[in-house]
Amino acid sequence: MRRPARAAEALGVLAAGLALVAVAACGSRLPESAFEDRSGPAPRSTAPLHVGIITSATSPVGGATFTDTRDGAQAYFRNLNGRGGIQGRRVEVHLCDDGGSGVGNTSCVHKLVDEQKVVALVATTSLDYAGAERVSRARVPDIGGQPIGAAYDTYPHLYGIYGSLAPRDGTPGWGGKLYGGTEVYRYFKREHGARTAAVVSYNQAASAAYARLVTRGLKAEGYRVITEQLDFALPNFRAAAADLKDEKADLVFDAVDAHGNARLCEAMDQVGARVTAKVTNVQNWTSSVRSAYKDAPHCRASLWVTGASRNYEDTGHPAVRAFRAGTKHLKTHSQWQLEGWAAAMWFTDAARSCRTVTRACVGRFMERGARYSADGLLLPVTFAKHAEPPRTRETCLSVAKWTDAEGWATQGGGMTHTCFDVPQLSYQP
Repeated sequence: MRRPARAAEALGVLAAGLALVAVAACGSRLPESAFEDRSGPAPRSTAPLHVGIITSATSPVGGATFTDTRDGAQAYFRNLNGRGGIQGRRVEVHLCDDGGSGVGNTSCVHKLVDEQKVVALVATTSLDYAGAERVSRARVPDIGGQPIGAAYDTYPHLYGIYGSLAPRDGTPGWGGKLYGGTEVYRYFKREHGARTAAVVSYNQAASAAYARLVTRGLKAEGYRVITEQLDFALPNFRAAAADLKDEKADLVFDAVDAHGNARLCEAMDQVGARVTAKVTNVQNWTSSVRSAYKDAPHCRASLWVTGASRNYEDTGHPAVRAFRAGTKHLKTHSQWQLEGWAAAMWFTDAARSCRTVTRACVGRFMERGARYSADGLLLPVTFAKHAEPPRTRETCLSVAKWTDAEGWATQGGGMTHTCFDVPQLSYQP
């Protein structure tokens, strides 16, 4: 069996949020009996289980930017409660909008952790996770959060949706450096013969940092690289698009938000820039592409996306069908909704392993070292504390291409078949 790893493009969530931002799942879930304490009958309780969801629902980058993970998690818990909850206990979800600020985030952490006494946080999606250290000190499991910043590779008791091999001892990654692989770039080089790539980012710290990682990865895979940096406040998308055309770029990668992507595509159509693939990140993997990119038909037809979770359009898979059935009330669908759903499932499986559901018991499930796939929705995820960063890893990725007729169409045989042994490159968060 191949050793799965977090897909590098999924790390694009870091840039997309802040800038605005393997294989088969065999053995990924152990039976509940493996974690039960059989020393005596479990005490019965009908009191609700309290969980918290912190989201930058309102923020400087727009109200709908970070809410999809929240919506997916809420939908899962709503369906779970309809089936009787966890051991007969309803899950009561407490929402907190941190407003996209560090002060607001710290306030949300205090409200949920100290006042509401939640047993866990689920599907955290925060522009500025300033309260992460406080969550860690309180030993509250934070399960399935989006790694918009470095918190999930920094603190114990925080479990990002894509896993981590870092020591998580209070310092980001290894000595302040995080690592990402080159599998996305190798895929387009091998499958589509791409040789020239452009990287578009904002002049904002996180966006620029992620763009540097993408640039290094592309160069490591032998690409000629063009870099375009936009002013965050007054971006000139048309000028960037003109450069892409002049340089005859095969691929365009971005470290910008969904709105910025749409504007860049419009500019590319206006200047006549045609590329093999306009590659975006998991945050922009949504069903709203047709409307969001309505003024850019050529660029829209070249949209590709990569990530580390199963395409929400793959309804032939039973776990995806369950997700779609449970979210049919939502106006649009997205990959972040699916990952929020998976985060809620993860908490549920952890809680079901406990005789008495406590923060400590849920945390033990998360720390047990087994890989987890949320019934095949995620590439198998694990948490380990390696003293040294990996130099290479075999990494799998999920790849999809947009078509107006089918939506996002899975490419390459699916995420458990698109795998590469690639170098891991360091970058500063």
